[in-house]
Amino acid sequence: MDDTELFNTARYPTPARPLLGMTLLVVEDSRFTSEALRLMCLHSGARIRRADTLIAAERHLKVYCPTVILIDLGLPDGSGLDLIHRLSRHSPRIEVILAISGDDGMERRSLEQGADGFLAKPILSLASFQETILHHLPAAQRPMDPRLVNEAEITPDPISYHEDLQHAASLLDGRPDERTLDYVAQFLTGLGRSANDGAVRDAGQTLGITRMRRASPEKALLALRGLLQQRLAAAPLF
Repeated sequence: MDDTELFNTARYPTPARPLLGMTLLVVEDSRFTSEALRLMCLHSGARIRRADTLIAAERHLKVYCPTVILIDLGLPDGSGLDLIHRLSRHSPRIEVILAISGDDGMERRSLEQGADGFLAKPILSLASFQETILHHLPAAQRPMDPRLVNEAEITPDPISYHEDLQHAASLLDGRPDERTLDYVAQFLTGLGRSANDGAVRDAGQTLGITRMRRASPEKALLALRGLLQQRLAAAPLF
């Protein structure tokens, strides 16, 4: 095989690595979910870049145009829906714009704002990840040969989950404002669901419901802080 053949092999998608040659920008604040997506890109042959806020995403997009962008809908500095709306109307358009969320009810809204598709958290199935992206790509960018469906489930490093819990705990230090409380509630609800940690999910939901009812959050915060302290005191394994 000469150099040209090596270049072509490394550039074009193959049945084993169907996203080879593509760049994915993941706009996601959770390290746990980002790690899952990084591993999926690694198995699929794609390059990955990550932005954890809308502002960071805008910085990335000023420098390069990814093949695919995955946008979490609940970010620290705003809603991913706003970014989806803008990018879906931008020319030249990113080829595939996908929304990601732990709330299945957000699928319709994300499609209305211009997303091509929706990935529900937890995002653990490699086959579902690959098929969702390939479904929206032009035929010329898909593998030409028949592709075996990879049924593997991706398991992120537990340390990334521990880091997310530390992030949430730091936001709850002192007297967090209302916007921070709303963000932490949705962040932990989605994180607990993704990591199959029912206690964290429920604690996030309780805080969120308390906020929606405009009730005092002190009781929910006390329980949540205690749970986070308990989780962080243990080894980052689950």
